[in-house]
Amino acid sequence: MLRAANLALLLLFPMAWFAPLMRAGMLPLFGLSEISVVSGLQSLWGTDVGLALLVTFFAIFAPYLKTIGLALLHARLLSPRVLPALHLLGRLAMADIFLIALYIVLIKGVGLATVETAWGLWFFTGCILASLAISFLTPSR
Repeated sequence: MLRAANLALLLLFPMAWFAPLMRAGMLPLFGLSEISVVSGLQSLWGTDVGLALLVTFFAIFAPYLKTIGLALLHARLLSPRVLPALHLLGRLAMADIFLIALYIVLIKGVGLATVETAWGLWFFTGCILASLAISFLTPSR
């Protein structure tokens, strides 16, 4: 069951990256009405490369590498000793959800725009939480 759920995440994560995270009107940083992980990263690459690298790692590489690592672990192609490193990757991936929530709170607090969360934020958060649950339920032996 864990193996199938983890393999499903290999398909669900890329879908979550293109799903709308939030809708914003008059947001000067992005200039978009719907913002997804990918569209936000595209805009960020043009304005701040360092932050773009950091967010790309948190949003795309950390969760996907963790999912691939768990798939290899479930197929017995990877040692169970790497499970703590996979847990760390999961925590780093969860940091991205915190960043998105922080941006929403800051934008709403400053009053620059009307911002509302979209279904993709819940979808992406669900993928991250499912990945965390799978890694915690994976036996370390």
